[in-house]
Amino acid sequence: MMLAWRRGLVLRTANAIYQGERVFKGRNGVSVHTRPYHLYLAKPPDREEAVLDGHRYVSYAPEHLDPRGGGGESKAGMILGFLRDNSDRAFFSTEIVEALRDRGVKMRDVMSNARRWERQGLVYVRGYKGADRQTPFREGYMLTSIDQGRSRDEAFTEAVARTEEAVSKQYAGSQTMERIHRIRDMIMEHTRLRRLVSFDYLENELRCNHDQSEHALMRVLQLYPDLQYVKLFGVYRYFYHTSMSPEDMSAATEMTKNYLRLAKGRDNRVGHNWEAVAEWFIDKFTSGARFWSQNHREGGMDSRRITLHLLKGVGGRRVAAELDRIWEVTPGIFAPPITYVLSCKWGLVDKRHVDDFIEVLKWSKDFGVDTPEGRDVKQGVVGVFAASAFSPKERVSFRDGTSITLAEYAARRSLQLITASDFNQKLREKGCPKDVSVQKICKLAGNEKDVRAALDAIWKDPKTTEKVLTDLLVKNESLFKFEQMLEAKQSS
Repeated sequence: MMLAWRRGLVLRTANAIYQGERVFKGRNGVSVHTRPYHLYLAKPPDREEAVLDGHRYVSYAPEHLDPRGGGGESKAGMILGFLRDNSDRAFFSTEIVEALRDRGVKMRDVMSNARRWERQGLVYVRGYKGADRQTPFREGYMLTSIDQGRSRDEAFTEAVARTEEAVSKQYAGSQTMERIHRIRDMIMEHTRLRRLVSFDYLENELRCNHDQSEHALMRVLQLYPDLQYVKLFGVYRYFYHTSMSPEDMSAATEMTKNYLRLAKGRDNRVGHNWEAVAEWFIDKFTSGARFWSQNHREGGMDSRRITLHLLKGVGGRRVAAELDRIWEVTPGIFAPPITYVLSCKWGLVDKRHVDDFIEVLKWSKDFGVDTPEGRDVKQGVVGVFAASAFSPKERVSFRDGTSITLAEYAARRSLQLITASDFNQKLREKGCPKDVSVQKICKLAGNEKDVRAALDAIWKDPKTTEKVLTDLLVKNESLFKFEQMLEAKQSS
């Protein structure tokens, strides 16, 4: 038909008609394309133009040729020419659209062509680089031309450097960007020392809250694909730069694993002992409490620790979450039972720990329920949070400008808070000396069995408190020396 148009046998629409097309590609899903086409009309013998169904039909003329057919400069040519004319700079896609807006360039024109040029090695496209995909910056993807007159490696290195400079300038005044640069510097420092660096170390050095640290770290890994992390034992994140040699990486990983096996043993021991303390007092002061139990594949895991199935991932947990204790109490013969769910935390507790516990309850198969307002905790389920201490300085702020303490916030979320001081008060009422505390019992006991035996003996006869603690110290002396040795190595 193009040849017939050129020969003057037919008329063609003056402007191309665009139509969307959906193409099913099996496992790859559905791709959407915009296809241009023209309509043709047999030319009347005495007319050079015609109008039919709202479309203007014209005879052949160079000004009516489409840019895609070689009849003028295409949008793709404009964009590529703009990048080549400014080859010393990198631009966000939104900046390119703004610069060429008066020539009809739109956002869809930029990225649809940029991906083709990227495959051809003409343009470098950069965004946030995640573990499995790349996402745009807030201002869109960043593009810069790759110099075809230089070697491939040199041209690509220069293109990456230009985008790095542009990103740094764009976010120079941002607190998040300052944290990002600080994190990169710390990871590079440890890599030069042939060591891995933990998330806890980075968070402590940044001196910001947990959510801000997580956000900055996520952006670091997206911006700098040469920074990677390894998750040891499926829990602890350690970071490094890819310039570390395989031999140094293997040695650093094994050294860190050995440290975690030993140093984290004390934290786990004391944390489990704290669970045993909470369980003992609950069992002692709750009439008719019936604890749930569950058989676990891991032989050393307490049967009273319950694994719940989650309908939605919470805090890094995908399908399951562990709760420390669950028990039921029936107030009366005609009253429905009340289910108490306990979460224990050794150390200082803040708002994110409380919110995480509530989210687990809401999204668990056993204790969550769908409501018109969203997911919530079932009626008759009471969350109990036991902590050695709650952050006294933390206050929860609301949009109206008011703020409340963490304890008041937990009460609003229908949680009961229990602290070590509550348990210590019961010991004082029983007649135990003031220098005896549940914290001390947790640290001296070798395991949960020791905790229960010690509390039973002290409660039976408070006068034997000193002897009970001394016996624990003697019994676990070798364990304490070993832990002290590890702490000394860590500090050095």
